[in-house]
Amino acid sequence: MASDAAGLGRGRAVAFVAPALVLVAVFLVFPALWTLYLGTTDYRLTGIAASDPRFVGAENYTAALSDPEFHRSLWLTLQFVLGSAIIGQTVLGFTIAWVMRDRTGPVRRLVEALVLLAWILPGSVIAFLWIALLDRDAGTLNALLGTPGTAWLLDHPMACVIVFNVWRGTAFSMMLYGAALGNVPPSHLETARLAGASTWQTLRDAVFPRIRGHVLTSLLLVSLWTFNDFTPFLITAGGPDGRSEIMSVYVYRTALDDGRLGFGAAVSLLMILINLAIALVYLRALRRRAADGRVADGRAVQAGRP
Repeated sequence: MASDAAGLGRGRAVAFVAPALVLVAVFLVFPALWTLYLGTTDYRLTGIAASDPRFVGAENYTAALSDPEFHRSLWLTLQFVLGSAIIGQTVLGFTIAWVMRDRTGPVRRLVEALVLLAWILPGSVIAFLWIALLDRDAGTLNALLGTPGTAWLLDHPMACVIVFNVWRGTAFSMMLYGAALGNVPPSHLETARLAGASTWQTLRDAVFPRIRGHVLTSLLLVSLWTFNDFTPFLITAGGPDGRSEIMSVYVYRTALDDGRLGFGAAVSLLMILINLAIALVYLRALRRRAADGRVADGRAVQAGRP
């Protein structure tokens, strides 16, 4: 009787989970396996290789790793991630959350609304707005600065896409840090204030130790999203002369513009491996922090024993 009930329970659990598993298999597992297969062929969009692809093994991967354009694209992507995700979004998101933590009323609602608006607007709409902002002849930025004729997208393409991504993606970091700061005991902040601590001392001694896990989580998610972001293509298309061609744009150009789907699939797999390496670094840091926290708690318990 009990075994029948247990079997019925497992059957119901499988029935509930099956639709999700099917979706994961169709939209994640199968495309991943198909990409892995394409990366070992010379599949192209046109020509003989389109109808009869040839198995080439690891040839695409060795070609990508020795391609100077791949190295340049990887270096630009690391700049993009470092400038916009790690430095820009993290610092700006935390700053906004810290400044707005005690504020109420229309000022806080207005700031949060503006930051969230930049995050939820469609990428094509945002790209059009930024092209209009940075236009050489009639751009809003040149009108405000009094620098007519300055071609921001041509002279400083990488800086433009970094600032654009910071402006667009700060909302996530702001919301995460806003929730994290809510977990900091007000008594800690009040004690720091009464002790005459500066803002930096308060952050270093009372705030950062409490939100270190949130910082690592934010850095992990934002870094991975930024590494795979394709929105800068809508602004610069990777140009001029490939000076803003990050990895996602490089894959798009080689796979679709050049028609080398096999080579593009191999580069995509290399991107996945780089993402996994980044994730492992952050996860190791999180595990180390959790282990240090358990050790500190154990010491505190032992110190409290008679």
